[in-house]
Amino acid sequence: MSTDTSFAAIGVPTPLVTVLDGLGITVPTPIQAATLPDSLVGRDVLGRGRTGSGKTYAFLLPLLTRLSQSGGKRQARRPRALILAPTRELVTQIDTAMAPLAKAFGLNSLTIFGGVGQNPQVNGLRAGVDVIVACPGRLEDLMQQGHVMLDAVEVTILDEADHMADLGFLPGVKRIMDKTPRDGQRMLFSATLDGAINVLVKRYLTNPMTHEADSAQSPVSTMSHHVLHVSNDAHLPVILDLTAAPGRKIVFTRTKHRAKKLTKQLNASGVPAVELHGNLSQGARTRNMDDFQTGRAQTLVATDIAARGIHVDDVALVIHADPPVEHKAYLHRSGRTARAGNDGIVVTMMLDEQARDVRDLTRKAGIKPTTTRVQLGHPLLTSLAPGERSYAGGLVREEAPASSGNGSGRGRGQRSGGNAAAGSGRGRGRGASAGAARQGSPSQGGPARGTRSGGRGRSAQGSEGQGAPARSGGAGRRGGTPTVYSTSSGGSAASFSAGTRSGTRRASR
Repeated sequence: MSTDTSFAAIGVPTPLVTVLDGLGITVPTPIQAATLPDSLVGRDVLGRGRTGSGKTYAFLLPLLTRLSQSGGKRQARRPRALILAPTRELVTQIDTAMAPLAKAFGLNSLTIFGGVGQNPQVNGLRAGVDVIVACPGRLEDLMQQGHVMLDAVEVTILDEADHMADLGFLPGVKRIMDKTPRDGQRMLFSATLDGAINVLVKRYLTNPMTHEADSAQSPVSTMSHHVLHVSNDAHLPVILDLTAAPGRKIVFTRTKHRAKKLTKQLNASGVPAVELHGNLSQGARTRNMDDFQTGRAQTLVATDIAARGIHVDDVALVIHADPPVEHKAYLHRSGRTARAGNDGIVVTMMLDEQARDVRDLTRKAGIKPTTTRVQLGHPLLTSLAPGERSYAGGLVREEAPASSGNGSGRGRGQRSGGNAAAGSGRGRGRGASAGAARQGSPSQGGPARGTRSGGRGRSAQGSEGQGAPARSGGAGRRGGTPTVYSTSSGGSAASFSAGTRSGTRRASR
């Protein structure tokens, strides 16, 4: 094999090489260099590589190459290629990465996932699409309704297969895979390979070429790992200090409730932060990720939903506010930093009672962290997160106006300069939606209740448009309060007020 491992030398078509050059991608990563010679000629591939290894382009390039050369035609409801991924964020990321490459060949794509209305997806399928990038749940729904058939699929990709197994998606994945042609090309990419993944490999891949770039179980060499041993009283102040430093940070928590609470605490202390977890509607998740990627908020507080496949450039620091239960989760969380050869720092917060668990966790992950007992003001904190601390203003949750009338009908929100109008819920309203039940005033640094009004109704899922959507499953026991963030205008700790609650009832699952 030639020592020239450029994309062109490997066999990537010139139009794709030109697009990659324009993106500043000129040298294949190890997983790309290993898999592309086989995948470009149509072989089934099992690719194993750690987080941040470049797996996305490793399957996009051969997929688009095959579609451009096969001579197949775009058909209504019959995509030519299928990419399955476990989360909405990863689906969106893959589609974004594919867009300029697909354009080079005149190919199109469609994303399919839940949490939004299905009509745009159905319309896209009817119009004809070359590639669909989908989460298993919504795709199965559309298949059962007859909106999509997979009998014309030439290439099938399973990305983050181990994460799909962890989330319990494998039965659905198998049902979907059973509908694809047996003679099509199939590629499976995973950070780890265990019994569940082996079942997929044996059942759906034909004589696969297996490639591994670095050990999927090993930590990235350019990461430095630290355990900060803190008292209960110092836990939050130390996190505040680290996140108030310049640069992007991701803070991981174990539960959705904890992520929401910590996000409020950071913003209330003047540190702009957004949250990412399963209780947010798709619109809120997209908006929060956009705020993080554009720098409007430099801290993302997330559950493990963000630990797989989400790529944000220049994340210099990952903080495990709650140590994960499993060592695999530690490696995936930590993989949000030190990507593509960059350096990164990983910090695990440890309370006295967590010492044994953290010690076992790091041992199984194959790392030897530096453990230091710290409190606020310890010099190590400025070493881990250099730069002047800023508490100039967090992102505050603004009240979104309630729907008028009796709570029925459908509305669209519009976002303009940080303010939004909430789309109204639909369903049976009890009481006037404008009648306030109680009004609270914010206490310093803490939450205040907004106006509660209206009766129960069913939120109109997927009708939020560009505005602040009703949160799907994340607005409390009954309600769907649209969440809008805007930067507070300087000062010290920002206070929070919960938006008007219109009594909408959760419609999503």
